[in-house]
Amino acid sequence: MLSNRRILIGICGGVALYKACELIRLLKKGGAEVKAVLSTGAEKFAQPLLFSALTGEKTYTNADFFLSSGSIPHIELARWPEVILILPATASFLSKLRCGQASELLLALLLATRAPVYLFPSMNTAMLEHPATQENLKVLRSYGYFVYEASEGELACGEEGKGRLPEPEEIFELVKAHFKEKDFLGKKILITGGPTREYLDQVRYLTNASSGKTALFFLKEAYYRGGEVYLIWGGGDIKESLPRLDYTHGIPYPKIIPVSTTEEMYKKAKEIFPQVDVAIFSAAPCDFRPKNPYPGKIKKREELLLSFELTPDIAKNLSREKTRQITVGFALEERESLRDYALLKKKEKAFDLLIANPVETIGKDASDYLIIGPNFEKEYMSLSKRELAKNVFDLILQLL
Repeated sequence: MLSNRRILIGICGGVALYKACELIRLLKKGGAEVKAVLSTGAEKFAQPLLFSALTGEKTYTNADFFLSSGSIPHIELARWPEVILILPATASFLSKLRCGQASELLLALLLATRAPVYLFPSMNTAMLEHPATQENLKVLRSYGYFVYEASEGELACGEEGKGRLPEPEEIFELVKAHFKEKDFLGKKILITGGPTREYLDQVRYLTNASSGKTALFFLKEAYYRGGEVYLIWGGGDIKESLPRLDYTHGIPYPKIIPVSTTEEMYKKAKEIFPQVDVAIFSAAPCDFRPKNPYPGKIKKREELLLSFELTPDIAKNLSREKTRQITVGFALEERESLRDYALLKKKEKAFDLLIANPVETIGKDASDYLIIGPNFEKEYMSLSKRELAKNVFDLILQLL
């Protein structure tokens, strides 16, 4: 995806600039061409040779601002990249940029560029929360800069709080998202994810051994490809699981709708389903619920016998109501009967795509998958959930 993409990294004078080294390594490994420009502050922290060794290119400093050769470096650098990353964006640098200063090479090229620019603020929490910094960030956003929110955690000063530079892997994911083709613009996508709970009493419940990770990878892929996403989530506190999705490309942030029981998930999905173009039923709802849940807490006295009834079949009920929607379902089954069961389930529930995987792979980050479409079958061995999401959305695009 990043092959021959031109990425310029502007490195500012903060302790967190060491993370730029790993980011450059990831970008180069991904096939990108990378150039680095140091601010005057960054020159006090690191030698240009370090970044030249990593990028394989000349690293530019303020000494390159004016050259006797007749070239104009800040204009040439401004025209070269497809995207610019500024990290760690210090309070001082943000203030100068907001005012339109061109007192050094990095500031000047930012004024001259037409490439999209991502700012990654990194500083002490108090500095970040200061009204002047917040005002600077607000104005910079109005100028068209993309401001990526700082992470929380231990800071260089030893304090805990917001102000950390995101990890290189997270920034790398953002860069890949930037270059993804927005082939789902204008499309609305419903995703169900996580397990549901069916309560025996007020404290005990039945559930499924599902992490909901697959749904989160689908959400991320859909959002980064321009889709407007609705996630109906039954996996508990979403804050612990939801990936960072601060990429700004004019698409509404995914709407997260938390539910608990299968009935609640069904009602929400039924409400949203008529609006969407694609529905992906990746949740693991409970198939049974107690007929008569106990109103308080069941006391431990003797053997307990419970009677259960079927819960609504969300995927089956909605898939049969579709008009224009593409529906995607899942099947988890013993490996030896996987294909037969998948074909039966696809027909019974009127899915356009059926994704089947063996029971023994539940909870693992990679799995073998069989994907069955209207007139094709595709097998994948040891495919990660991230790769699965990409492949499935490629297939959905063909059906759309």
